[in-house]
Amino acid sequence: MKAIDITKSSPTLSEILRIASEDNVILKTAEGRQYVLAEIDDFAEEVNAVRQNKAIMQMLKERSREPATLTLRQVREQLQVKKGKQPKGQNARKG
Repeated sequence: MKAIDITKSSPTLSEILRIASEDNVILKTAEGRQYVLAEIDDFAEEVNAVRQNKAIMQMLKERSREPATLTLRQVREQLQVKKGKQPKGQNARKG
């Protein structure tokens, strides 16, 4: 399996497909996302190979432990709390 970090180079789709015709490809983005490009006929074999790859399985295990992502609203609310403000809809009682 060949990894291509597309933040460092910008291969054309034709170049990526040429590489993928020889070996499966992992595309890594600047955001940290990873995509697998595999020929369909080889996909079942690749799944089995990945399952046998201890390094990949360890990485997936670690990633599964990462906390869930937050919505933009949740982040804004957390930032408001840190600034000492109450999030919208949670006004203190008067009186």
